[in-house]
Amino acid sequence: MNKNLLWAMVPLMSACAGQPEAQKPNIIYIMCDDLGYNDLACYGQQYIHTPNLDRMAAEGMRFTQAYAGSPVSAPSRASFMTGQHTGHTEVRGNKEYWRDVPMVQLGVNQEFSRVGQHPYDPEHIILPEIMKDNGYTTGMFGKWAGGYEGSVSTPDKRGIDEYYGYVCQYQAHLYYPNFLNRYSKSKGDTAVVRITMEDNIQHPQHGEGYFNRTQYSADMIHQMALEWIDSQDGKQPFFGVFTYTLPHAELVQPEDSILQYYKEKFTEDKDWISPDWSRYNTSLHAHAQFAAMVTRLDAYVGEVLAKLKEKGFDQNTLVIFTSDNGPHMEGGADPDFFGYNAILRGTKRQTHEGGVRVPFIAWGPGMVPAGVVNDHQLAFYDVMPTFCELAGVSDYVTRYTNPNKEVDYFDGLSFAPILLGKEGQQAHNFLYWEFEETNQVAVRMGDWKMVSKAGKPHLYDLKTDVHEDNDLADQYPDIVKQMVEIAHSQHTESPYFKVTMPVVEE
Repeated sequence: MNKNLLWAMVPLMSACAGQPEAQKPNIIYIMCDDLGYNDLACYGQQYIHTPNLDRMAAEGMRFTQAYAGSPVSAPSRASFMTGQHTGHTEVRGNKEYWRDVPMVQLGVNQEFSRVGQHPYDPEHIILPEIMKDNGYTTGMFGKWAGGYEGSVSTPDKRGIDEYYGYVCQYQAHLYYPNFLNRYSKSKGDTAVVRITMEDNIQHPQHGEGYFNRTQYSADMIHQMALEWIDSQDGKQPFFGVFTYTLPHAELVQPEDSILQYYKEKFTEDKDWISPDWSRYNTSLHAHAQFAAMVTRLDAYVGEVLAKLKEKGFDQNTLVIFTSDNGPHMEGGADPDFFGYNAILRGTKRQTHEGGVRVPFIAWGPGMVPAGVVNDHQLAFYDVMPTFCELAGVSDYVTRYTNPNKEVDYFDGLSFAPILLGKEGQQAHNFLYWEFEETNQVAVRMGDWKMVSKAGKPHLYDLKTDVHEDNDLADQYPDIVKQMVEIAHSQHTESPYFKVTMPVVEE
C-alpha cells in the first residue's frame, strides 16, 4: 500500500458500510490493447470469430457508447486507475523513461537498464488501493504503464498483491520479450523484479532469428492470471485487472490452429516488412495475424469464464471486457480491411469516435441482466465509482480525497444501477478528453461532439452523423462556445503534457 496515502486509510473491519466480506462481488476487469469498436462479431465484425465474447454479451450487457480514457494506452489506463479524465489526471500521454539509460546484456541482446512510463501521482489514490483497503485481494496481469521501474508508482507500491507482465508498455511491443516483470507477495518479492526469458534471450530480438524464440508473453501472462483465479478460496473477495496486450502490434504469435485457420481464410493476404528503425519485427500474413490475435484473445476470455464457473465463482463475479483505445495502424495492422473506418472516423491517437469509442461488455450471471444492449454514455473514469459502489464504498470521494492536495479530482459517475438492472442511473452532462501528441481536445455533450485540433473546434451531431463527416461549427456557434467553456473548465495545467485549448473566433 502506498505510504503516502495512509491519511486515507481506516481500519479494514469498518471499511465497507456493514457489508460482509462474503457478500461482496468478485470483480475482474479485462482491458485488451488496441481492439477497435467493431473488431468483435457481437459489434458487427464479419471476418473474425469471437464466440466467447459474443456469448459474454448475450449472457450479459453490451454497451454501445462506452469510451476509453484517452486515444492511447498509458493515459487511458490512468483514467481507469484514478477515476479522472485527462484534464485532471497526472498521466496524459506516453511519456517514456527508458531513453538515455545505460544498456545491459541479456543473452545475445542489448537491453535497457530501466524501462517504463510516467508514474501515477503517488498523492492520488488508485483503484487497486481502494479495493485492497476494503477487503479485496488484488491481482494484475499484463501491461502496467503507470510508472517506470523503481519509480514511486509500481504495482508493489500501489495496492497490488500479485503482478506479472510488462511494467513498460514499450517493452510490450514485442510478444517474445527478453524479460517480463513480477511482483508476488506469495513468492516473497519485496519489489518488482525482472524475470528473464532464458530461452528467448538466446536469439536476437530483431530479424529472422527472433522467430526462433518460444516464450510467448501473451500466453504466459494469461496462464498466470488463470493460476491466480485458481488460487482463490472464496474466503476473501478478489479484484483482478487483466490487461492483455493482444491485439497490439507486433503482429506475431505461435503457428497453431488459430493462425492456420485465418491463413487459409485470407488467401490474398499482405506481408509487412519491418524497416530497420522499427521496434516491430516483420509480420507475414498480416491480416491473418491480426484476426488470429483477436480470436486468441477471445479464447483467453472463454477460459477465464470457464475457470470462474469451475471454481463456483460465476454467480458472484462481475467481469467487464473492454479495450484501452481504438485500433492501431502499426506493424502491418489494417483497420480498413476489417471495415473499421466505415463505422467510425479515426483510429488510435485521434479523439474522434474511432479513437476513443470502445467495445464494453459486462457479464455476471448473478448480477447483470442478460441480453441487454445499452446506450448509456460512460467513460473509463466511471469505473472507479462503479466498482466502489459494488464493493460498498459509495463514500469513496470523501474517504479518499487527499486533504494535502490543493485540489484532488474524481470525475466519474457510477453506472452500477444500469449493471444491476435498477432505476436511478445518473447521466453525464459531458465527457472530456485531451491529448498532447496530436494536440486535440474533445467534449461530448449529449449528441454533440466537439473535436478541437490545435485550438480550432469542429462540431458534429452524433445522432445523425456518427462518422463525424459534417462539421457544424459555423452553424451552431452558441453550442461551440458552450463546449469550449466546458473544455476550459475541465483543463488543469500539466508540466509534462501540453495541449492547445480551443478558442472561439470572434
